[in-house]
Amino acid sequence: MAIPLEEQIRLLSMVEVLGPLSDEEMEELAKRTPDTFLEEGDVLYSPQEGTERLFILKKGRVQLYEIGDGGEELTLSVIEDGNVFGEMALTGQSLEGLYVRALIPSVVVSMRREEVEYLITKKPEVGLRLVQELAERLRELQLRYADMVGKDVPARLATLIFTLVDSEGVVSSESYRIPTHYTHEQLASMIGCKRVAVTRAFRKLEEAGAVELKDRRIVVKDLDALKELSEAG
Repeated sequence: MAIPLEEQIRLLSMVEVLGPLSDEEMEELAKRTPDTFLEEGDVLYSPQEGTERLFILKKGRVQLYEIGDGGEELTLSVIEDGNVFGEMALTGQSLEGLYVRALIPSVVVSMRREEVEYLITKKPEVGLRLVQELAERLRELQLRYADMVGKDVPARLATLIFTLVDSEGVVSSESYRIPTHYTHEQLASMIGCKRVAVTRAFRKLEEAGAVELKDRRIVVKDLDALKELSEAG
């Protein structure tokens, strides 16, 4: 179902890198970039496409992952709404070998290379913000992997859940609920281990009273206990 133009403009205005655009320029961009609607599990991009595009995630959450030699998935990043990502030499981004899949119903628009070049030429501040955002994302990725190195699987899983609470957790009474349904396979791909190891690790976190599963969603019952477990490995 098409989103009204006013709502399209509102969603685009929440994208940090597009902040320098005027209302008129935002409207022009909304008219030039049609929405792509994704259901949970839909694949937006695969390595076979190989097209240079900058994607703007207006609404939802997507997973960037690659397939290992053994057929297992390895998640490199989870992109939240209001952010950009893509396959474009112009911005130093690369999706080579990567897949992009919607974790929840999402709305995405894409821009061709020439459209991005035009936008940056017209509004250099957009290019500056784009560089800053990509640099910050790279820094966060490096910190994430540095934090994972040397930890055992329960500590890695606790660290990941702690991060998910920070990025998408919903406060409910005295607990924190993560609204996205993450399978054990997806969690394993995000911390670099096998699914069975995640199942064992999650059981350990449950026994410690830190987390539980409700309606296939992770609920953090004790944030302090989860933090302690994340620092234990």
